[in-house]
Amino acid sequence: MNKNKPFIIGIAGGSGSGKTFFLNCFLHHFKNDEVTLVSQDDYYIPAGEMTQEENKLYNFDLPSTIDDEQFLHDIKQLVKGEVVYKKEYNFNNPLAIVKILEINPAPIIIVEGLFILHFKDIAVLLDHKVFIEADEPVALARRIRRDGLERGYPEDDVIYKWDNHVVPAYKEFLLPYKYDCHQVIINNFDTPEDIIKITDEISVGFKERLGANEIG
Repeated sequence: MNKNKPFIIGIAGGSGSGKTFFLNCFLHHFKNDEVTLVSQDDYYIPAGEMTQEENKLYNFDLPSTIDDEQFLHDIKQLVKGEVVYKKEYNFNNPLAIVKILEINPAPIIIVEGLFILHFKDIAVLLDHKVFIEADEPVALARRIRRDGLERGYPEDDVIYKWDNHVVPAYKEFLLPYKYDCHQVIINNFDTPEDIIKITDEISVGFKERLGANEIG
């Protein structure tokens, strides 16, 4: 391994797979200067530039909604050791305070999102790919809970999007890459201990691989 090149981990998972909790557990094993995170969620094209469907609902579950060129550019900047400044995406919440994210380079770069394996120029940069999945009823229940509590979406809208946006996108743009990944993690139970144990085992392996001198 080139000691000067960051080790890039791709973490992909469909909506409701528990990817966010997995990421938080994984990041917990490292110091701030050892790892950095680049999330696809911060690269949505502004909704005003998208086309609404007849029912006025935007379909965010398409690769075309992501500014993949800027996403790729920023990953490459981090690889070169440069700091990236990025406006945080607020999912069209007019009450949200817009934050400017400062993404610092680090020995480990985590790239996460639904389409990171579909975007070929991004996928080829990934040194290790992790696929997180959950059974559909479990994932849907999590989605309803999240979109209702955090984003205030009516349940009927959430279910419509699930059937017409989320599931078709998952099957077309993520599922085909499942067996190209180095690890597949099933996350059907909201049991923190299980995920913490998995992330602990993974993080130890990466620390050993990178070498104690590189990341402490």
